[in-house]
Formats: sequence, C-alpha cells, structure tokens
Amino acid sequence: MVSLACILGLVLVLVVKCSGSGDGELMIGLGSYDITGPAADVNMMGYANMEQTTSGIHFRLRARSFIVSQSESRLVFVNLDACMASQIVTIKVIERLKERYGDLYTHQNVAITGIHTHAGPGGYLQYVVYIITSLGFVRQSFDVLVDGIERSIIQAHQNLRPASVFINKGEILDAGINRSPSAYLNNPEEERAKYKYDTDKEMTLLKFVDQQWGPVGSFNWFATHGTSMSRTNSLISGDNKGAAARFMEDWYNKGFESQSLIKSGAGFYKRPPRRISNIINPDFHQHRRELMEIASTIQSSPGRNITSVAKRVRRRQAEADRPQFVSAFCQSNCGDVSPNVLGAFCIDTGLPCDFNQSTCNGKNELCYGQGPGYPDEFESTRIIGERQFKKAVELFQNTSEQLKGKVRYRHTYIDFSRLSVQLSEGGEPVTTCPAAMGFAFAAGTTDGPGAFDFKQGDDQGNAFWKLVGGLLKKPDEEQISCQYPKPILIDTGEMHEPYDWAPSILPLQIFQIGQLVVLNVPGEFTTMAGRRLREAVKEVMTSKDRDSNVHVVLAGLTNTYSQYVTTFEEYQIQRYEGASTLYGPHTLNAYIQEFKKLASALMNDEPVEAGPQPPDLLEKQISLLTPVVMDATPLGASFGDCKLDVPVGSTFKQGDAVTVTFWSACPRNDLMTEGTYALVEIFVKSTNKWEAAYDDDDWCLKFKWSRPSKLSTRSYATIEWQIPEEAVSGVYRITHFGASKSLFGSVNHFTGSSSAFAVT
Repeated sequence: MVSLACILGLVLVLVVKCSGSGDGELMIGLGSYDITGPAADVNMMGYANMEQTTSGIHFRLRARSFIVSQSESRLVFVNLDACMASQIVTIKVIERLKERYGDLYTHQNVAITGIHTHAGPGGYLQYVVYIITSLGFVRQSFDVLVDGIERSIIQAHQNLRPASVFINKGEILDAGINRSPSAYLNNPEEERAKYKYDTDKEMTLLKFVDQQWGPVGSFNWFATHGTSMSRTNSLISGDNKGAAARFMEDWYNKGFESQSLIKSGAGFYKRPPRRISNIINPDFHQHRRELMEIASTIQSSPGRNITSVAKRVRRRQAEADRPQFVSAFCQSNCGDVSPNVLGAFCIDTGLPCDFNQSTCNGKNELCYGQGPGYPDEFESTRIIGERQFKKAVELFQNTSEQLKGKVRYRHTYIDFSRLSVQLSEGGEPVTTCPAAMGFAFAAGTTDGPGAFDFKQGDDQGNAFWKLVGGLLKKPDEEQISCQYPKPILIDTGEMHEPYDWAPSILPLQIFQIGQLVVLNVPGEFTTMAGRRLREAVKEVMTSKDRDSNVHVVLAGLTNTYSQYVTTFEEYQIQRYEGASTLYGPHTLNAYIQEFKKLASALMNDEPVEAGPQPPDLLEKQISLLTPVVMDATPLGASFGDCKLDVPVGSTFKQGDAVTVTFWSACPRNDLMTEGTYALVEIFVKSTNKWEAAYDDDDWCLKFKWSRPSKLSTRSYATIEWQIPEEAVSGVYRITHFGASKSLFGSVNHFTGSSSAFAVT
C-alpha cells in the first residue's frame, strides 16, 4: 500500500525535474558599508610617497558585496574602495564570519578585491615592504576594513532573495591607455595582431534582478588604474572607479527608467533630491528678497547629538522600503593601463617623455601622465569615472543574456617562491623565485614617478644602489640568476626581520556562476598577461565539447597583494611592471599552470588541495604612527566655532563655491563611519527646521582638515561646497561634526554651524 507521504515525495521529485536544468534557484543578496578610515595623518596606499598623508575627504569609501547562493553552494564577492586586498584583512574577516556563520563562508568561497585607488589610507597590509611609508601598521585602517567588509557581507546575507543574474559586455575606448607601450611591443607580433588595442577595452557587467523588486544592483569589471588622483592629493577618494559607483547608484536612485543619456557633464550624477518643499516662490525677485531676509535673521540651532543627524544622513537610503541599490566598479588586468589618457609629458618642456624609459632629459621625476581634465585632477577623476558609468548604464539597460547553470568555486594556496613550472610537454621545468624588486620599481610610473636617478627599463642597475640594497639583504648568485634580467634592488622574499617583507604563499581562486567564470588573482596583471591567463582557462572550460559560451573575467588585487605580473617578454624590458613582478620571469606561466588545474578540477567536480597556509602576522606588527595626544582651541574659541564664516545674509548662486572654516580636532578621534564630518543643510520654512541636503559623501562637498604646524594641538576643518546646478533655491548653512580629545584621553563630540546664507 502506497502512503500519502510517498505520493507527495514522488510529486516533488517530478516537479523539480521538470522545473529546469536542476541546478536550483538562485538567491542573491547585496550589501554596502562605509570603510573610509582615518582622514588625518595616515600615509595613503599606492604611490609610496611618505609626504602624501590623509587630510580630509573628497568622498567616502565603501565595501560592496554580493552573495550568489544555489542549493548548498554559495559564493561571496566583495569589492573595496581601497588600493588592494590584504592577506591579514582576509584572514580576520573569515575568522569573524566563521564565528557568526560556522563553515558557511570560508577562504574557499569568499573573494575580497580592491579597486586600486591611490587615495585611501594605508597601513592595513601585513608585509613590511607595503607598510614602510605608513610608518608601520595602522590599526584604524585595518579595523575599519575588517568591520566594513564583515558588515557588508552580513547585509548581503540578510538580503538573500530569489533573483536572476544577467550579463552584458561592451567597449570603452577612452578610459585607459598603455603606460608601458615599449614593453607591450616586445610581445610576439603574431599575438599582438590578434587584438585591436594594446589595452583591454571591454567591460563585463552583471545585473542583479530581484523577483519582487526588480533590479537591485550591478557589478562590473574593467581595466584602468585608480590614478586619476595624483601623488600630491591628500583627500580620501575612491578615484575614478569609486566615483563611477557613486554616479550609478545616484542615477538609479533617481529612477533609472526615466533616465536618458542625452548629455554629458554634471547632470549624469546628480544626487537624488532630498525631502525639500515649501521653499520656492515663482516670483524670482520677491523670492530672492525673502531668502535674504530669512538668511539674515535666522538663528542657528544649538549643538545636537551627532548620531541623530550625522549618521541619519548615511542611513536614509538603507532604511527605505525597497532594497538598497548597490553598484560596484571592480578592477581587472590594469597593470599597464593608465587613466591619464592624454599621454605622458615633461612638466618642464611640455614635450612627450622618452618612449623607452619615460624620462625627461634623463630624469623620471619630470615625466607625468595627463588626465582628460588636466591640470585639474578632480575633473580627470570625474571624466574617467563618468565614462565608465555611462558604459555601465548602457550595458545595464540592455542586458538580455541570463546566467544559467551551476554556482561553483575552487581555491588553493600556492608557494610561489620555488614553484616548478612546466613550459612545454617533455621540456625541462623552470622555477619561480623568492620575491625581489628590481631597480625600475623605484623609478615609479608616469602616473606617479619615483625619485633619485632610477629609470624604467633599467636591466643593469648601478653599483651604489646595489650596495645600499645589499645592506638590507645581499642576494646570492642563485637568486640573481633566477630573477635575470632583473637587477635586484631589494631582495624582499629572503628578508624576514622583524617579520616577512613580502608574501610567498598566494591564494588562487576561481568562481563560476553559470556562463561566467571569475579568476580571482592576488596581483596586477598587465594587459597581455591577463589575456593569456583568460584564454588558457577558457580553453579548459570549453574543452570536451562543452558549451563555448563562457565569459572569463579577471578580478585583480584579490584576497592579498603580490604586486605585478607581466608576460615573459615584457619582463625582459624591465619597465616598472616587470621590475615589480616579484617571482621572476616565469611568474605568469606559474599562474597559468595552476589556474588550469583549478579550472579542470572545477569542470570535473574534483577537489583540490588546500595548500600551505599563509602566515598570520598580526601580533608581530609594529606601528610608529604617533597617536593623537590632545586637541585644543585658542582662548575664547570652542570646538565647532567658525574661524572663517560666510557674511551674514550673503547670497550665492548655482556654480558658486561656499567655504567655511571651523576650529576643529583630529578626525582620528572618531572616523564617523556611516556618518559625516560635513553637512549642507537647508531651512524648510513650513516646518521651521533644518534638513540635510549634502554630506561628505557628495561630489560637490569637500572636507579638508589641517593644522597650523605639524606638532600643533590646534586644527581647522575647511568645508567647501561647490553649489551644484540641481541645488534648489533656499536658505542654507554648513555644519561640521567632530570629536576632540582631552589631555586625559576622553573624547567629546561637538558640532558647529555657519551663518545662514541664500542660494538663488
């Protein structure tokens, strides 16, 4: 006799079998969290310029995450508005996730990547060579990243809902050029002939569509460096990719279906209008008189609790009824790709730099790349960001191919210091080398030139600098031969005091979502190096008569950082990228060999060995950054008082700049995470209250912090508001939030506001 349970079970099996491929329904979750970090005194990560320390905010940095889940399989991809991922950050994030979720999220299925902005706080990597210029480890930089990544993943986990993923691809021709063309030209002519350009111009975009809410986010990959902001900038910024993410999130929040790309400029990234009403009078002259009268008589309200206003601004969108729209612009094989698309020129003569060595009269310090907004780096950042944003919108609006199939991943750790690599079947194997940096590394690039007499393309070195480098660690003949033709400046892979100077154990990871394959690599691949790796993996994925419709993307700077990867031919030229390819001339071939193994294991559902575990060096970290001792103001002034105010009753118009300076305190006392240091408020006459209009995450508002002298306990906060064209007429004021530290260590929050002024 057949039971009812058996009948229901049989029906369920039949339903599952008839419902599609049997791969299971996709669940998608997205999250986003503030990771801005210390906006004062901390060396920025990227240019290795000790004089470039944070002193304010251009716009805030964020961690953006997506989770894709299918049956028992899920993966997490996190994109950071940071220079790169960090091994110790990844280790500690996974530890926290294990405490919260058990074995649901591990090193196997979590990828953490960086956009490569050179305008974010440093000091969060664990190897010595990457934290020298930041005076060692910076705990605040590290903590805000670990916290923000974890919180963004928690959000994504809590937001998991049935959804679909669509993919689209398209070209951007004007957002990057090759900054080392002489090295690229050393690749075989027949290989170069397969490609139209000497950089990858293709953007690959994913669109996430919730079954209930419709589109809820997008992630894309495109190769261009985060160096639109120069090595002299000191304001925290997500550079061109961070800007593009903000432009797209703001565009969507205004209502993406009503948008059309019919013009260029500021109109593309207008902030969604806040709840502002009852302030506009159709009679312009009467309205202007009313505004001036209100501005000249209104009294600023007293200080308020910082969490009630500053943090409310950031959370307003997150607390909306529908899911928060999350858009991330991820990095790819950007190793030799510069956003300074006008080319590299000598700042003394205006002539193009030397083609082979990027020098001017033999000096690399005078050769700089120029962005499309030159000499305004903020404008260059906006333009390159907007170009990526516009293409992303086009791809987003025209997606048609849905990702269908399995969600899978593979991960392993590989010791790159002595890895045997088989270049050809039956041939003698070669090996990689312990990490080392060449002379051309110190020359920098046209995005950020180095110093002294170093030059790109140097395959000889000189006796003096070899002697200096040898004082740290003199390389032996085996290492010199292994790294040839790189002349070794710093033998980082064989330096272990006070702890490891460079990584040797690297994470390799591959993700699959249906037709999409993501190669998560812990370094910066050049254009041709990335092409070779992608093609090698695609060949494995499409072998054995499998479907050839496979999209392979490379996600650079993921899970840890190990500098550059060039082709063997580019390595011979020893430009900056070749000198920064740590593990010798066969580094790329090692990646190709090991990723082919991962791809094969993925396709055949085979396990892979975990490999040797990377070290956890957190307890060995050294920090020489001076802590905040105390903050003070002059006699008769209080924190938050205006040092330089706007004239009472003054009037401005769209396009004008309004500047107010406050007596302030060190921003390291409170990072204002998910909050703001600066606020533009508008007075709403009907409610007789001030409402938030713009904050320090808006493109139009800059928060600048400074001291009168390096050791002074006094400091200023200058807030600059470039009134955007969409700003409504009304009465405004500028408000500053901060936190001061007393001599006894207590931290006290304060706020201050400017006089009211009119915008007409």
